[in-house]
Amino acid sequence: MNKLLITITVLIFFNCNSSAQQKQNEGKKPYKVTKTEAEWKTQLSAKEFYVLRQAGTERAFTSPLNKNYKKGVYVCKGCDTPLFKSEHKFDSGTGWPSFDREIKGNVAFSTDYNLGYARTEEHCATCGGHLGHVFNDGPRNTTGKRHCINGVSLKFYENK
Repeated sequence: MNKLLITITVLIFFNCNSSAQQKQNEGKKPYKVTKTEAEWKTQLSAKEFYVLRQAGTERAFTSPLNKNYKKGVYVCKGCDTPLFKSEHKFDSGTGWPSFDREIKGNVAFSTDYNLGYARTEEHCATCGGHLGHVFNDGPRNTTGKRHCINGVSLKFYENK
């Protein structure tokens, strides 16, 4: 009898789904643009896939967008969502395109512990593509933020 009671208790314990677990799962909303891994691989180059879909990082000073000073808008390479405006771009000297602010509502944020400490990671709010990270060492005369973005995750549309 005791074994039966213990077995039932264990089964109930492991099969219960607490309200905290339910609330945690409810908070995750699917992105407006979702594709399979195979679909992303047909759309993106290997480097773009590595950065946008696998949260990789391009080598510093390799993006032609790093030294782009034209007027326009930077959009997500995965879904064309406008992410950053050229007037908010600055030369941080880090080797990646840097902005002091995002286009509100088009960039999502999460915490990344991949290097053993907390960093704020940036994603496209429409497709979830990894963009880069945001730091608190940007221009003090504006926002104080440095959105350090992988150029390979962006497309640039020049204002005519």
